[in-house]
Amino acid sequence: MIRSCGLKTYGNQIIDSHERFEDYEWHRKWMESQSRKENLPEYYNFAGDAIDRWAALEKTGARQSSNPALWITNDEGEDRTWSFQDLSTVSKRTANVLIHKCGLDPGDKLILILPRVPEWWFVNVAAIRAGLILSAGTVLLRPKDIKHRIQLSGAKCIVADRLSMDNVDKIADECPSLKSKVFVGSRSETRPGWLNFEDVLSKASDEFQTVKSKFNDPMTVFFTSGTTGSPKMAQHTHGSYGYGNIITARYFLQTTEQDVVWNMSDTGWAKSAWSSLFAPWLQGSCVFAHNTDKFDPVSTLKILETKPAISVFCAAPTAVRFLVQHPLRQYKHGKLHCVSAGEPVNPELLQEWKTGTGLDLYEGYGQTETTFLCGTYPMMENRPGSMGKAAPGIDLKIVDDNGVELPPNTEGNIGINTNNYRPIGLFSGYVGDPDRTASVFQGGYYLTGDRAKIDEDGYVWFIGRADDVILTSGYRIGPFEVESSLIEHPSVLESAVVSSPDSVRGEVVKAFVTLTSEYQSADRNKLIVELQEHVKAVTAPYKYPRKIEFVDQLPKTVSGKIRRVELRNKEWEHISEK
Repeated sequence: MIRSCGLKTYGNQIIDSHERFEDYEWHRKWMESQSRKENLPEYYNFAGDAIDRWAALEKTGARQSSNPALWITNDEGEDRTWSFQDLSTVSKRTANVLIHKCGLDPGDKLILILPRVPEWWFVNVAAIRAGLILSAGTVLLRPKDIKHRIQLSGAKCIVADRLSMDNVDKIADECPSLKSKVFVGSRSETRPGWLNFEDVLSKASDEFQTVKSKFNDPMTVFFTSGTTGSPKMAQHTHGSYGYGNIITARYFLQTTEQDVVWNMSDTGWAKSAWSSLFAPWLQGSCVFAHNTDKFDPVSTLKILETKPAISVFCAAPTAVRFLVQHPLRQYKHGKLHCVSAGEPVNPELLQEWKTGTGLDLYEGYGQTETTFLCGTYPMMENRPGSMGKAAPGIDLKIVDDNGVELPPNTEGNIGINTNNYRPIGLFSGYVGDPDRTASVFQGGYYLTGDRAKIDEDGYVWFIGRADDVILTSGYRIGPFEVESSLIEHPSVLESAVVSSPDSVRGEVVKAFVTLTSEYQSADRNKLIVELQEHVKAVTAPYKYPRKIEFVDQLPKTVSGKIRRVELRNKEWEHISEK
């Protein structure tokens, strides 16, 4: 499905035309020109330049859609909506709360821990409007996690849901920077030391002068997921995220004013900022959210069927794997543009989704440190196993550890070229860690820490994290290919592949596997042999897992990514103890 991008203005920039995303080279050159320093605005503020602009167009009837800006439903099927005018007003009132009731000043840091409630969007836009630096976290954070974030960031305020209040209070005394605490709950509720958001909001003025933020002023801090180490603070500016997610909007979501976008990411993920906040509202789209405590595949499919206005659907591969276990043909799906990101998408999953829904699933690749970097597109040939081509405006290359470009079909580091221009979606650095920042910028490239190869036609083939690659008997094996092979077997729900010590080969491939319900009582020894033979048949025989361990669950980060590092460390810890 080809989606028209339409005519949009952001800051002082005209974002293209009546062109549809059909000519990849045209868009690549156009986005490259927009990323060049001389074409970027000096000042940019997403609250004023996007939200207030759409509110003004909405007020005069110039917005070409009757969709709301925000649409939230709950488990009881109750819907609430807000227009861009509503968002403009309530975010100004919220900004007054943060500045005048919480005592914050522009440049101060704010921690936000809320589920999919409207206040998450209100506070995000208000913080941008007030020039605060916001860091969002998932409601799954425990006291130790919260303390780490507050202490490392020096946050002066935290806005949290009722369930997180106890966790905050357990560590608040150890966080001297924390000056104010706000909770979101019923207006009648009170708690010592906390402000009730609904109560203070009701008394706040809706007059607020939006900060005139510069393009490169800091706007938000994301704590990296910790997949390969302790969380780091990746900082984005008003330009790199508030403006830079236009790449995500145009080429990943491919959204317009007429669209309703449902992104299922947890509010603590950077992906939620991508696709539930900046990208849709840059384009004047409606953001849809389901406020629920848990992911339920049946409820998700029913929502897609009963709310046909939803036109863009984004879910992580893990969620899609659960969805395809249900009879997808029984549900109506409309003309959805379906995308997936957050982890690699294996060809088997793409085919299962296509068979069940009749719809294509397009893959997106990016990081906490970036916006959308690479993906598959409707206007381009799909090559199963490849994660597509670089997003327009992103000069993605495969380079060695020193930033030297490698020939086609050669494994190396995924690097983003910054020699000629800096892509607008690239982060400004790791806060308080100049050595770490310097380590990921080599030879004029930002090194993502992921390994891949690019073929002669520019298609990118993902291999794995740089430190997840397994070296055995002279072979380099990426875990993703083995995991993709395993998941094609009907017994495998999820898997994680790591290196394991071996006296002969140095290290071998080991797979940790969680089983589907139908195979819980299967003979485990026979199943190990069956899985090994399956992998040998699907991919190169030397890649099969010589060791397989069945587990009830895999260790994951709070954002839901599998922590291979934890499994790998357990395999190797006895070596380090000697």
